[in-house]
Amino acid sequence: MTAGEESTSKVKIRPLADWVVVRPFEEPEQMRAGLHIPNTVVDKPQRGEVIAAGPGRIEKGTRVPMELKVGQQILCERYSGIEVTFDDDHYLIIRESDVLAVIGYQE
Repeated sequence: MTAGEESTSKVKIRPLADWVVVRPFEEPEQMRAGLHIPNTVVDKPQRGEVIAAGPGRIEKGTRVPMELKVGQQILCERYSGIEVTFDDDHYLIIRESDVLAVIGYQE
């Protein structure tokens, strides 16, 4: 799929400029010394899958294409972006520059 296309998601979202829509992965709660530690307490990067990507930002009158592509798994900061809910599914809408890394990246 190309930038701006949705994957098999029920939601039709087309982000603008350098924004991406991410479906966050649910991380299991950690257990230390028999105590359950909710993910809201653990400050670590969040994983997710890009389900839609904008066309890229405009810089000096020229469009700079997105590096992220639909289907890539990414890491972003825990509290980056905007949380939205559509049809009981949770998503993050974040800027491409807020993505820390692509998981399983190959050239």
